[in-house]
Amino acid sequence: MKFLTSSTKNFESVLKKYFSFKNETLSLEPFAEFLESIKKADFTDVINFFKLNPEFADNFKYYIHNIFEGRPFNLSLTEANILSENAFFPELKKRILNKVLPPVENEKTVWYMIDNISLRPKHDLTYLHNLPENEIDEILSILGVKDFIKKPNVKKEMIFSMNILSWRVTGMAMEVDVVRMAPQYRNFDNPFLALQNELEALTIDFNNDPNIQLHSKDSRYKQIKIYIEHCQEFVNIAFKNSSKYGISGKINQSLLKIRQQTQRIYEIVQLLIIDNEEEVIVKSKQLIFNVLSYKSHKNNISELINDSTRLISHLITNHTAETGSHYITSNKKEYMKMFYKASGGGIIVGALCVLKMLYGFMPGSDFFHAFLYSLNYAMGFVMIYLMGFTLATKQPAMTAATMTKVLAEQGNSKRNNIEFADLVSKLFRSQFIAFVGNVLLSFPIALLIIYGLDVFFSQNLAIDKSDKLLKDLDPFKSKAILHASIAGFYLFISGIISGNISNNSVFYQIPERIAKNLSIRKFLGAKFAKRLSRYYAKNWAGIVSNFWFGVFLGATAPVGLFFGLDLDIRHITFAAGNFALGLYGKDFSVDSYTFWISFITVFIIGFFNFLVSFSLSMFLAFRSRKMNFGEVKQIYREIFKYFITHPLKFFLPIRSNLDKKSSDLVQNTMPTKSEDH
Repeated sequence: MKFLTSSTKNFESVLKKYFSFKNETLSLEPFAEFLESIKKADFTDVINFFKLNPEFADNFKYYIHNIFEGRPFNLSLTEANILSENAFFPELKKRILNKVLPPVENEKTVWYMIDNISLRPKHDLTYLHNLPENEIDEILSILGVKDFIKKPNVKKEMIFSMNILSWRVTGMAMEVDVVRMAPQYRNFDNPFLALQNELEALTIDFNNDPNIQLHSKDSRYKQIKIYIEHCQEFVNIAFKNSSKYGISGKINQSLLKIRQQTQRIYEIVQLLIIDNEEEVIVKSKQLIFNVLSYKSHKNNISELINDSTRLISHLITNHTAETGSHYITSNKKEYMKMFYKASGGGIIVGALCVLKMLYGFMPGSDFFHAFLYSLNYAMGFVMIYLMGFTLATKQPAMTAATMTKVLAEQGNSKRNNIEFADLVSKLFRSQFIAFVGNVLLSFPIALLIIYGLDVFFSQNLAIDKSDKLLKDLDPFKSKAILHASIAGFYLFISGIISGNISNNSVFYQIPERIAKNLSIRKFLGAKFAKRLSRYYAKNWAGIVSNFWFGVFLGATAPVGLFFGLDLDIRHITFAAGNFALGLYGKDFSVDSYTFWISFITVFIIGFFNFLVSFSLSMFLAFRSRKMNFGEVKQIYREIFKYFITHPLKFFLPIRSNLDKKSSDLVQNTMPTKSEDH
């Protein structure tokens, strides 16, 4: 159990209580109380007390040596702050359980001691780090442990720990899927096996001479260091190749674990290197701090999530960045092409608006309507994608990754911020014309279809829905902005789905499997198999992401209604179509307030669709490339200046002498290539 102490006790009373005599106890309570008490005192007073009262110092020293005697500390080196599972969710589950219900540990280990004398490991470590170096040296001298790093039993534990880590890392590195990530090493000596052999040789030397002392010129140390570097290079190459081969969560976790363990071996062997006597106490202190540091991070959930998801998010945004480059127009021809593609998307959405309204008249449960609405949206979005049209708000999630990739990959060069600002203007006007194309066509198409139905059936089908349709376009009478933000979030999620599908397709080699599938080749022919393979590689991620985007949009309102929540979605293109239906249902007899507030809200909805999806995508892309917003403040300022001086460039395809340079920023970063992680 962990020992709770009274906050009123000072260190002198604790020392007098337990160490005015030679205390033979193995209980950890005296040590826990002492540590708590010195945090409230000036550590200089603690040092002076021991100097003025040598009998207390001797008794305390005896107690410390007694409780540490025979307690191995290898677990603190081989387990703490190292992934224990090869998959993310089992590791997450284990850490949560350990936080709620700490595991039962072997009481004869240093691991158990630290767990039970320190209530707040991070806080205690910070306290020790803040102590003056000379005072730490003095207390170690008083306790007689300033040179414990040279003791044979300590060296034995450290060498044993390195061997344990090496055995584990070798086993993981030899797995087929891991080796596939670094094919460069298939025909070379495996560095993990070489490292293991070198550590085993060191163990033999230590057994023959327990007083062995490594130094920086020692050939054994040099060999171990070289092999560790090769092992780390293996991991780096594997991560770089993830852009080429894709990666699974399990392999990502295995590579992270290999990296952690090889780094830990390096940190341990560094402690064994002593070139002069001054380094003895330095390395002794470092071992203590390392053990405490490892233990303070052992169940850190945020670090697990950050480390485990960063690479996956990088790969997802890498794939969406390549897609996003197609949404940035550089000249008038591309600008007008974007308008035509967006207009095509607007035509389909106009029809979807009418279909959804008609589905609403059908009797059925909330989940029946959720199915119909989801099918309606999903069918429409997949059609838009396969026909080569554009849904404007699908772009931000893609283009955000593109912009971040440009920033990240140009970061090590002397970047011209004006060129990047010009690129942003192209992005903005591309989004603008896509919005215009969607809205300009969805409104009249919805109006035309509902008019045609009125003529054909001699009934205005929009009458019953008109009040609600127009009310939903009033931000003061409805949650239009919230619902627009929800749609923006779904746009962001659909971008993640697209990137994830692309990554999995590459990792599992789905196109290659299709092309070489014997059954397909036998019954449908080799040419068909190749065409199907190319079609899958080109379109499957887009089909799946658009399908799920449709499901999210269609199911939100019925599911929200089922749970009694006012949830819904608002999308600029659908809002324009619904505006047309609302006006027609009212026979165009609406007051000026209703007309103008609805008209303006259509574009407000578009703004929040864009803002939420683009911001979330930028955040994910920034995080995946270990960038922070502080690094790009200057870029933001330059973009604002560029907008003030060239406002029309953000809306119209005006030529500029920066066109080629800004386009090169994108083109130079788009090919899939190895990247550091």
